[in-house]
Amino acid sequence: MSEDAYTVVGDRGSMTVFEVYIKTTPERLWEAIVSEEMRAKYSFGVGTKSEWTKGSGYEASVPGVIDIAKGENLEVDPPRRLVQSFTALWSEEVEREGTSRVTWEIEPVGSSCCLRVTHDQLGADANSELYGGWPMILSGLKTLLETGEQLDTPGSLRYSGASS
Repeated sequence: MSEDAYTVVGDRGSMTVFEVYIKTTPERLWEAIVSEEMRAKYSFGVGTKSEWTKGSGYEASVPGVIDIAKGENLEVDPPRRLVQSFTALWSEEVEREGTSRVTWEIEPVGSSCCLRVTHDQLGADANSELYGGWPMILSGLKTLLETGEQLDTPGSLRYSGASS
């Protein structure tokens, strides 16, 4: 997929918005976002640990293998909205990009939910690695919630077999 396929508002990379419709409840979708075990099933094998309260920190990693991201939970309103600061850690190049923000918004639509993920406060020339993985992560989330199965694309399984 080319960089042109992403929805970008403003300069390239300053704000990227992804929207997906998932046949699930807001509560089940929220649980999938905040559960370390569930998150690892659709996010490249990477779990995210947090207390999930406003002002608490979070860490996304495969313990003993790789640190992916860290940040602070700026807003926590289950099962509607989660706003997080985001600092990428998987390479020196992305770490130099600094802190950006990720907003998860859940809106019920009939028997489904619209999940909108906005990754903003990125630099005008932000490294596409910062937002390029979202389509695969959100596809994995949708697949997991609707079928109970995991995607088996190479990116989806990148760290799934890793152990410390």
